[in-house]
Amino acid sequence: MKFLNRWLTTKKEETSNHFDQEGKIPQHIAVIMDGNGRWAQKRMLPRIAGHKEGMETVRRIAIAADDLGVKAMTLYAFSTENWKRPTEEVSFLMKLPGDFFQLFMPEIQERNMQIKLIGFIDQLPDSTRRVVQNAVDATVNNTGMVLTFALNYGSRAEILEATKSIAQQVKDGQITVEELSEDSINQELQTAFLGQLQDPDLMIRTSGEVRLSNFLCWQLAYSEFYFTDILWPDFSKEDLQEAIGVYQNRHRRYGGL
Repeated sequence: MKFLNRWLTTKKEETSNHFDQEGKIPQHIAVIMDGNGRWAQKRMLPRIAGHKEGMETVRRIAIAADDLGVKAMTLYAFSTENWKRPTEEVSFLMKLPGDFFQLFMPEIQERNMQIKLIGFIDQLPDSTRRVVQNAVDATVNNTGMVLTFALNYGSRAEILEATKSIAQQVKDGQITVEELSEDSINQELQTAFLGQLQDPDLMIRTSGEVRLSNFLCWQLAYSEFYFTDILWPDFSKEDLQEAIGVYQNRHRRYGGL
């Protein structure tokens, strides 16, 4: 039994996931920010209070990622399925980008971050669309970390639209079927602007749920996944470092040895 305990302790130490400041930092982190509603309900607050608190977490984690040298971060803010939520909650979520950029745009500019969007933005309310597009326009010349918000985004719809575009190109004689490749699809996806950073190195999902929920299904094919029970409003800089520590201790083989 003593031998077994020593062996288990050794294995635990070998598999510890301490964050290494000098270790490899993921260039692109994707985040499914889950648990805002449950965070509020645990405190006997309306769900929208959780979304408001989650907005501050976006700021905190974006800054922490920028400080660590992350080059791109993509945040799942509103899915194509989220329209099914109560009208009051959806209305609040549509106003949230305006509050976020009003409060944090000076800091975004100071840090030279570039704001990008993916999703079917044309289907958003006019006021929301104007706010997010203004943020994109205001940071278009920035060269720092690319902070992408997925708004009214769904990966299956994204892939379907990419497929339609490619099919039209084949029909028009711009490309042959034989010339099609993975890169043909990459170029038609909404994340194409990220170039070599298009595929996230690390995907983090908070709140204990273990699924992708129609988020970046093509792009996440070889990403490292990190799931945590922590609710998004409680997710801290130290939690981000722990997730990166796990990433640093994994061996990415891409199907090889």
